[in-house]
Amino acid sequence: MWTRLASIILRNRIAILIGLGLVTLFMGYHATQVKMIYKFVGLLPEDDSVFVTYEKFIEDFSEDGNVFVVGVNDPRLYEVDNFNSWYKLGEEIKSVSVPIDTVINGEATTIQINVVDSVFSMAYCYRMVKDTAEQRFQFERILDHAPETQAELDELRSQIDDLPFYNGLLYKDSSDATLMMVFVNADLFNSERRGNCMDDMIAMTKTFTEETGIQPHLSGLPVIRTEMTKKVKKELGFFVMLAALVTALLLFLFFRNFRVMLVCMFVVGIGVVWSLGITALFDYRITMLMALIPPLVIVIGVPNCIYLLNKYHSEYKRHGNKIKSLSRVIEKMGNATFMTNTTTALGFATFIFTHSSILREFGVIASINIIAMFVISILTVPTVFSFMPEPKRKHVRHLDRKWLFKVVNALVVLVEDRRKIVYAIAIALLVGSLFGITKMKTTGSMVGDLPSEDIIIKDLEWFEDNFSGVMPFEVIIDSKRKGQIIKSKNLKKIEELQELLITYPEFSNSLSIVDATKFARQAFYNGNPSRYARIKSNEESLIGPYLSNNYNTQGIETMFLDSTRQRTRVSAYMANLGTDEMDLLMADLRPKIDAIFPADKYEVTITGHSVVFLEGTKYMVKNLLVSLMIAIAVIASIMALLFRSLRMVLISLVPNMLPLLFTAGIMGFFGIPLKPSTILVFSVAFGISVDDTIHFLAKYRQELRVLGWNIKQSVVLAVKETGVSMMYTSIVLFFGFGIFAASEFDGTKALGILVSVTLLVAMFTNLVLLPSLLLSLERALTTRAFSEPFLEIIDEEEDIELEELEVRKGFYNRDEDEQPGG
Repeated sequence: MWTRLASIILRNRIAILIGLGLVTLFMGYHATQVKMIYKFVGLLPEDDSVFVTYEKFIEDFSEDGNVFVVGVNDPRLYEVDNFNSWYKLGEEIKSVSVPIDTVINGEATTIQINVVDSVFSMAYCYRMVKDTAEQRFQFERILDHAPETQAELDELRSQIDDLPFYNGLLYKDSSDATLMMVFVNADLFNSERRGNCMDDMIAMTKTFTEETGIQPHLSGLPVIRTEMTKKVKKELGFFVMLAALVTALLLFLFFRNFRVMLVCMFVVGIGVVWSLGITALFDYRITMLMALIPPLVIVIGVPNCIYLLNKYHSEYKRHGNKIKSLSRVIEKMGNATFMTNTTTALGFATFIFTHSSILREFGVIASINIIAMFVISILTVPTVFSFMPEPKRKHVRHLDRKWLFKVVNALVVLVEDRRKIVYAIAIALLVGSLFGITKMKTTGSMVGDLPSEDIIIKDLEWFEDNFSGVMPFEVIIDSKRKGQIIKSKNLKKIEELQELLITYPEFSNSLSIVDATKFARQAFYNGNPSRYARIKSNEESLIGPYLSNNYNTQGIETMFLDSTRQRTRVSAYMANLGTDEMDLLMADLRPKIDAIFPADKYEVTITGHSVVFLEGTKYMVKNLLVSLMIAIAVIASIMALLFRSLRMVLISLVPNMLPLLFTAGIMGFFGIPLKPSTILVFSVAFGISVDDTIHFLAKYRQELRVLGWNIKQSVVLAVKETGVSMMYTSIVLFFGFGIFAASEFDGTKALGILVSVTLLVAMFTNLVLLPSLLLSLERALTTRAFSEPFLEIIDEEEDIELEELEVRKGFYNRDEDEQPGG
């Protein structure tokens, strides 16, 4: 098949290049349409109970992650000029809008839609007042204009101090800390229609700082999402450029040829365009994981070029026939490169079998693009080089680098004469790794991938220190009977729950329907602060009519009660906890909640953005472990088809499992937690490292045939023949993945470093440990079935008719040629 394919490719070079060009233009157009993700990606499947509970909560109440918070702790804020700037900041933020295209009366037009639903601060807060004539409560804004004097501002503060409802919510009576809570339109803000509204609001806070000298702190899910998206977008371009630069430099150092380097970068450049175009065609958004794919295409695509070019140069050096050499590249390396790309793609494709949308999308796009990268490589490299001049002596000199062959010969010595040392080191690594694994921890938080010095983390810590956090936390109480949740006994239990929550430093002051009734009671008694308490049973007949006639206060009811008055919410904000901390907190809190609300009479569920995210993180880690097992099983099955020897498959897994265990041990020793971003290491690295095993065993099998079943000599020649290419590609992969160490995200940084280390260790285990095992076990492993595979992937030179080869240049004469060492 590959012989016929080589003929088709080389006979239709121009058509193939035109076709590739047209497809690339098509992909390039769609690449311009790719969109960023503007909301936190769901990690849980849609049928998961935690996710279902959260969706039901949104349906009954509203989205909980739509508050942008501005915090200040500075006594200068309460100077009239500075407070007026605070007042003006609220006005400006409230007026932020974005243009939306729509159709009115059959005509297309553009209208401005407000991004902000409301602003809530000491300058924008309300009191509840009693309308005796109408027997109802109404809300009045305490301050409807900027204060003109310091006395007026002091009076405002006094009025707010008389409203306990706001203590701990908008301000802290123990400090000068205060908040501005900006409620954004969730539907608009979670889409690309939001435009640059968040940037505009952040710019307004900077203007406030310039006017007052007061530095505000910014947080809340809207600003965290925005800043994370900006970082992902910036890193997408940065890592594509860095990957291109690093791999181009390595290619030049390997081949010392600008032409070769440029062709390889042209090949992977096409792959990058295709990767973005395919993402857009699937209508997927760019997430933190998706942003890794374009640079991964470069890093994984370059080894394809190295294998193909090494084969091209070694063929041309042997017989001097350019077209025959290019044909041999396709015939002899096509199947091998396809199989190694397939195993790499399978390492990513296992993510498809998880139930997490973010992982599934990543697995689909990554695996498709790895196969696409193979197609681009096998079509582009032979066709482009067929139009270029024949290589000169200096172009193939890289095949004769003495230092490389000295390294390979040193490896051969270890395999032949120092196997006890090899096994001792392997056992020591295994024992140390297993010990390190016992120290591993699983964790993850909403901003856990950001470094501790990042401004997002610093601001988040400020809110945790002053208001216990900004991560949404909700407790939903179902009384199991319509209209029952507002009964006095249930309100008392809700108050008891709130008193319980406030005993935990991880939670802010909570809000519930009970707080609304306390506010109403205070209003009924003409704003007397001492009357801020739950309505007593003997007051229900007095205050009840005011609550029933809820004109202008019905928003309070819909905020806290469902339409049947059977379910209610208790809302709080909490600190940014990891999964392990959250588990400990819930293990302590849940029994106490159940003691307040017996399960036979109430159904209590804990939800909120923070809870869903942390449950999703645990679910994702579990699914990634499953995907790793699937990857090992699938790749082992492919190797069984290739080599038809169960014993050989089991032994071949050893040099690939040891690097994974070694990396896991490193994570344990250095305190790198197991979380979604770091557990990706294992499936990715395994899928790539097994390529070296396939190359080595295929070459070993070929040498067995040629050398009449001489196992020792076959092993040695396999090490010498595959060692150079393995080292080339491993160096590219090491530095290629190493670029991710420059990421602003700790998870991406760890991913790059850990994959690099894993692949470097895998190179040595495949070149030293695997050959040592083959020599030690010899006949027990090398069966006749192994030498007669179900699938053939490499069949190098034993079928070459030497007399038919045309020798074109004097320096290609094998008698005169300086042969590679080893």
